[in-house]
Amino acid sequence: MLNDRIEHHVPAHLNLARHANQETKPMLSRTADHLFWMARYMERAENTARMLDVNYQTSLLPQSSEAAIQGWKGLLSISELTDDYLRLHKEVTPKDVMEFMVSEPRNPSSILSCLRAARENARAVRGALTTEVWETMNQTWLEINRLVKSQALVKDPGELFEWVKFRSHLSRGVTLGTMLQDEAFHFQRIGTFLERADNTARLLDVKFHARNTEFFGSGLGNETKEVDFYHWSAVLRSVSGFEVYRKVYRNVIRPEKVAELLILRPDMPRSLLACMNEVVSNLQAVANDHSDETLRRAGRLRADLQYGRIDEIVATGLHAYLTQFLDRVGDLGYGISRDFLMPV
Repeated sequence: MLNDRIEHHVPAHLNLARHANQETKPMLSRTADHLFWMARYMERAENTARMLDVNYQTSLLPQSSEAAIQGWKGLLSISELTDDYLRLHKEVTPKDVMEFMVSEPRNPSSILSCLRAARENARAVRGALTTEVWETMNQTWLEINRLVKSQALVKDPGELFEWVKFRSHLSRGVTLGTMLQDEAFHFQRIGTFLERADNTARLLDVKFHARNTEFFGSGLGNETKEVDFYHWSAVLRSVSGFEVYRKVYRNVIRPEKVAELLILRPDMPRSLLACMNEVVSNLQAVANDHSDETLRRAGRLRADLQYGRIDEIVATGLHAYLTQFLDRVGDLGYGISRDFLMPV
C-alpha cells in the first residue's frame, strides 16, 4: 500500500487543479478528496500513537537489548519508514525512533505531520464541515505544537499517546454527532476505516513476527509464558481490546485468539472485518456509474473475512495472509481514488 500511503504526504489542497473539471459528479472530486484524506490522516495519527504505545510498553518487559532494538526496527519497517529514518539517523534507538515518529517534520507520517495534513485538508473544505468539526481539527493542531515545544514526549510518552488517541476519538465523535450523514460524511468514514484496516493488519503482523513464531506450543516455561502474557496484553491494550478479549473469551490470552479477535470478529471495532463492513456500507452510499469494480473488490474482501476461520488462516500462515490483505487494501484504496478522488 506504499503508493496509497505516500501519495498525499503533500497537503491535498496544493493539488486542487487536478479536480477542476469534475463537477458532474454528485460531489466535487476535490471536496471528496480533502474529506477522505482528512479522516485518513487523523486515523493515521491515532494508529501511530497506538503502535508507539504498544512498542514502548513491550520494550519495558524483560528482554535482551538486541530484542528491544529489533522491536523498534520492526516498527519502522511496518510503517515503511526505515529508509527515511536512516537518512536522518545513523542507528536505531528508542529515543530517536519515538521523536522521528512523533515530532519530526521531515517525516510525512509523523504524528505532527499527520495532524498538520488533517488540519490543512479540513481548512480547504471548511464549508463542508460543521463548526464543531473544524474547531476540533484546528485546536488539535494548535495543541500538538504546544505539546511538542514543551517536551511532552520526554516527560511522559504514554500520556502524550493517550492525548493523541483522545483527540482522534473526539474528532470522530464530533463528526458523528454534528455532521449531516450525506456524501461528505460517507467519504470521511471510508477514509477512517480504510486507514484503520491497514494499520490493524500492520500492527498484527509486526507483533506476531516479534515473537519469532506465530503460535506457541504448551511446552513453554513459566517465565516465557509470563512474558507472552504481558506482550499480548500490551498488543490488546494498543487497540483498546483487552477488556473486550476478557469479555469474549474469558480465558488466558492466547495468540490465536488475539488474531481471531482482531481479524474476524465483526463486533470488535478495530478488527479487519469490522473495518471492511464500514468501508463497504459507506462505499455503497456513494456508489456511482463507474465504481462497480471497486465495490465488488471491497465486497469480496469483506466476504473472505466474514466467512473466514482462524484455523484456516493459521494453516496458510498469518504473515502471508496479512501481507495479502494489505495488498488488497492498497488496491482498494487505489480504486477509490480512481473512481471518486481523481479524474477518470
